[in-house]
Parts: sequence; C-alpha cells; structure tokens
Amino acid sequence: MFADALNDLFNDPNLAADSLWRAGGVEPGIPVRIIVRRPDRVAEFGETRIAADTTVFELRVAEASTLAAGDTLECEGAVYVVQGEPMRDAARLIWTAEARPT
Repeated sequence: MFADALNDLFNDPNLAADSLWRAGGVEPGIPVRIIVRRPDRVAEFGETRIAADTTVFELRVAEASTLAAGDTLECEGAVYVVQGEPMRDAARLIWTAEARPT
C-alpha cells in the first residue's frame, strides 16, 4: 500500500526528522515527522538571474491536518514560519510547505 511506503520514509532516521508543529505559531506544539529539502531556486529579472536558498518541508497530512500559512515548525533548534498555502500531493497524504526562518 502506498500509505505504508510513505510511513516507512517518514520513519527513516536518514530521511526524516522530529519536529514540533504549532498551528498559528501558538503553543502547545504537536510532535510531527518531517522531511526537509533545501533546494536553490532561480528567478530571472530581465537578464539577471537570482539564486535564492529555500526551505521546503514535507509532512504527513495525518499528523498536521490543518497545516496553513503562518504555522511554525521547529526543527533542530530552529523555528520556521510556513509561507503561502501548503500544497497536498495527489493522494492527499503529504503536505509540501515552503518556510522561512523566524
């Protein structure tokens, strides 16, 4: 089953990490598992290319069903604010959320 395979990924200590999700950035936090990606994004403005660091989190919808812009995620001692609306995958099992450090 696809959901079982995703759970295996989120339980893998080499791929995922423990985090604390705070709806609206307010206590109390809820423990969740996250997969962190930090891809470089390139934007073009005229003939100028600008590379920017980004932080993208993936979370299971089952753990954070109401994830929204303005929520915070605390991971490895750093707190990040979810920017924009998180997007769910086609199976509605995983959130993808871009975030910035506070």
